[in-house]
Amino acid sequence: MTLTEPVKDPVAAAADEPDRRPEAKPKDNRAWLLVLPVVVCVTFTALIPLMTVVNYSVQDIFSPSDRIFVGLEWFRSVTRDPEVRGAFLRTLLFSAQVLLIEIPLGVAIAVAMPRRGWTVSAALVVVALPLLIPWNVVGTIWQIFARGDIGLGGWAINQVPGVDFNYTLDSTDAWITVLVMDVWHWTPLVALLAYAALRSIPEPYFQAAQIDGASAWATFRRIQLPRLRGVLTIAILLRFMDSFMIYTEPFVVTGGGPGNATSFLSVLLSKIAVGQFDLGPAGAFSLLYFLIVQIVSYVFFTVLTRSGR
Repeated sequence: MTLTEPVKDPVAAAADEPDRRPEAKPKDNRAWLLVLPVVVCVTFTALIPLMTVVNYSVQDIFSPSDRIFVGLEWFRSVTRDPEVRGAFLRTLLFSAQVLLIEIPLGVAIAVAMPRRGWTVSAALVVVALPLLIPWNVVGTIWQIFARGDIGLGGWAINQVPGVDFNYTLDSTDAWITVLVMDVWHWTPLVALLAYAALRSIPEPYFQAAQIDGASAWATFRRIQLPRLRGVLTIAILLRFMDSFMIYTEPFVVTGGGPGNATSFLSVLLSKIAVGQFDLGPAGAFSLLYFLIVQIVSYVFFTVLTRSGR
């Protein structure tokens, strides 16, 4: 460029150049037809029932055609009810005990399971057996098994000197029965999740630890535990949500008793909705119950994911 040559405006020069960007492909909205069945399914199985509960929670229903709007009255009534507060504390305590027992026990079972040979298949079948039993059948099994007069488990406990085990009359015995039943039923889920994570660890890692003379605890802490963190996050969330919403098993075994010893939130909600047919309070109770599960699950997920980074 010489001194007498005019300087070109870069903006004008860019405008003069031909547009070399690839042409945008037209959108094909027919792909939304593939999503339509999912939208319809979610609408009929989740959104419509949820909005029905919301509608009930703000009304006092006398009959299908006779109802009045009460606003947030049922929400205030539920939150001030001492029976609901007691059921909430019992549910929290039960979930905490479930996590403290089932997570370490499931990991220990997974670590002890074989990693090669025909015993792997046998161990997987034995561990998974409790998960194959329906919830109501689990309650019936433990209702009979823990009976002090005819049940093998209850009879064996009562053979210990000074022990009078009867879950139908003693609140502590009822609580222990429900807790042991849940541990027996759902610990295999934690064990299988942890075992799947352990099987993904390459074998040379264990061979290197063996050559270095690392102890079993050191091998678990340095090699196995880091691989288990993601799986344990899922296991903790699943076990919390299931234990916090447990209904069938304690209802079949104890019916929420004796007294209110095993009356958790789900059992109390069923009593209000089905037993008393109070749809307004039951609707408000359901929404608060749903909100609590979502909040606590989010807190669990946030804390566990951040600690694993």
